Amino acid sequence: MPHPKFIERLQAIAGLSDDDCRQIAALPSTLRQVADGEVVLRQGEAASRCVFVVSGFLYQARIVGDRSQILAFHVPGDMPCLHTLLVSPMDADLVGLGPSIVGSVAHAQLKQLLDGSTHLTRAFWRETLIDAAISRQWIARLGAQAALPKVAHLICELAARLKIVGLVTDGCFQMPMTQRHVADACGLSIVHVNRTIQELRHRGLIAWEGNEIELLQPQELQELADFASDYLT
Repeated sequence: MPHPKFIERLQAIAGLSDDDCRQIAALPSTLRQVADGEVVLRQGEAASRCVFVVSGFLYQARIVGDRSQILAFHVPGDMPCLHTLLVSPMDADLVGLGPSIVGSVAHAQLKQLLDGSTHLTRAFWRETLIDAAISRQWIARLGAQAALPKVAHLICELAARLKIVGLVTDGCFQMPMTQRHVADACGLSIVHVNRTIQELRHRGLIAWEGNEIELLQPQELQELADFASDYLT
């Protein structure tokens, strides 16, 4: 069944009945493997299917001037282009971050599901509202927060989102983002990001080796980041 993380995500934010879960699990879907850096959907593309992340990660990005700006990271359980049900053209590229598996469901199938269930319509609507809340957080912090708390906030947010779908163990999670990805998400240079991550390590707040990030002092990291997870559910 390709939908378990998506169901787990909706269960956490809206609560689902057994029948709701069965209806989502019965949605006809197709799976595909996505390579690191592969574009799943392109900016301007008229989407006819909604994509959901089965495993691995995606991000959305636009080219602004001469550099890439990452607008969002997407973790297992996310449906990054749910808004295309009503606003079809993609407004950013949707790109693989490390090797991933994504599923897709035709708009017509999703609309049929939602037309038959007020509760599922509200659950999916809540998911889009949370996605918008994440975007507002990013916009506010991109312009107003210094580099150290900004990077700390990104790490805290990713950990919290992965915890919702059971992908954090003893404060550790896998995330194949590079310092370039962090720079493009936070509006910083790679040199600045490198210094910022080194400072977080020096303070004993995180360990970051390869694709594994460990929160050594999560409370202190959240305080530094001014992070509260209420906007994620």
